[in-house]
Amino acid sequence: MDTIIAASRNQHKIAEIDAITRELGLRVISRDEAGVPKVEIEEDGVTFEENSLKKARAIMEMTGKIAIADDSGLEVECLGGAPGVYSARFAGEECSDRKNNDKLLALMEDVPYKDRHARFVCVITMVYPDGKTLVARGECYGHILPEPAGENGFGYDPLFVPDGYQRTFAQLSPEEKNSISHRAMALKKLKALLMERES
Repeated sequence: MDTIIAASRNQHKIAEIDAITRELGLRVISRDEAGVPKVEIEEDGVTFEENSLKKARAIMEMTGKIAIADDSGLEVECLGGAPGVYSARFAGEECSDRKNNDKLLALMEDVPYKDRHARFVCVITMVYPDGKTLVARGECYGHILPEPAGENGFGYDPLFVPDGYQRTFAQLSPEEKNSISHRAMALKKLKALLMERES
């Protein structure tokens, strides 16, 4: 079974990716498990694709093994796509989920619900030592509430109601969220690309 090194240290993300890749004879481990030096890879790209590729390529070059990375965030239509690639640090470098959510709500204070369109985006990139690169993008569309609701999830989940639902990501069970989320969509596409490569 081939081993893939994940750029992420987030065990939840790693488990989600591993569940898909394991079916195809690939096992995902964290960069810490692989003994990768604890260096921060600067996410200075202007797109999710650029950041995801940069992280995956850096880990592949450090280890000489297949590497995988994801970059994700929220894009709000009436804010011109913000916070976008800055989603995790929208309210500053040392910010919290709550501060990010508060800033987003303040910027959208006068926007009526019908104009509060948004989408979560996830881009997963897998880089092979031979230079081959697989890129899978997933999106989930919805609206931003005027105030948070729900205790599950993280980030902007308490503000985001996916299309076709009456509840936020933070009010859905993890199983419900993981069946429709941007990461789930990206993983489905990645699985198709991997099956194509293996065939």
